[in-house]
Amino acid sequence: MIKYITETVDYLKDKGFDAPEIGIILGTGLGQLINDIEIIKEVSYNHIPNFPTATVEFHKGKLIYGKLAGKKIVVMQGRFHVYEGYSLQDVTYPVRIMEKLGITTLLVSNAAGAINLNFKKAELMLIEDHINLQGSSPLAFNGVEQLGERFTDMSAPYDAAINLAFKSIAAKHNITLHQGVYASVVGPQLETRAEYRMLKILGADAVGMSTVPEIIVANHLKLKVAAVSVLTDECDPDNLEPVDIGDIIGNAAKAEPNMITLFKELIKTL
Repeated sequence: MIKYITETVDYLKDKGFDAPEIGIILGTGLGQLINDIEIIKEVSYNHIPNFPTATVEFHKGKLIYGKLAGKKIVVMQGRFHVYEGYSLQDVTYPVRIMEKLGITTLLVSNAAGAINLNFKKAELMLIEDHINLQGSSPLAFNGVEQLGERFTDMSAPYDAAINLAFKSIAAKHNITLHQGVYASVVGPQLETRAEYRMLKILGADAVGMSTVPEIIVANHLKLKVAAVSVLTDECDPDNLEPVDIGDIIGNAAKAEPNMITLFKELIKTL
């Protein structure tokens, strides 16, 4: 993997990706932050050596380098998922690349279903902890110790100072920002009534199909990390209605301006 990482990083540096400070992973329906970025370079994933390619139709496939709020950033416009057939090492490969390019902070967004019935569609949830239900770890491979501590501590995976700043920004701008536990499952199917009940018992406030692998690797690389979910559907097992992916995208779009405000205002403080 070290050889692949070196090839990828060298390619991106040659393309002008110069010492970004902050990495951002944009999730489902959250691509409009790009409009606020002063783009310097952008490269399609399928042109980057050793990079996976996004296969989900509503995920773009570009790595973007530019400036936002005066900071150099690198943005994944579209992410990878285990349900696309990728390994957890593939899914998290871009995080390793962003760290080698120079980032010290990683900000992540995603779409999630609300298990906590006090949370409503198109609201936001700051992730304070998570439950990994993807069946494995992105650190479970031979040679991982060459890239960082194998037995990575996860007692506090989300940066407390960044989370505090997010809460302050949300209060200032009258944005509803819940806090809770995110459960990451494989997907791509949505959950059954029984599975939603199980997740609630386990202590999850929201459920999705991403993010946790990237958070684990970010901690492995000792990056400061924070993540925010857009709540796109309400997962009430006693009143469960069929979910249309179009509705999920629509609810993500409704919440997007608030997500953009949070990210832009936070970056100003970093």
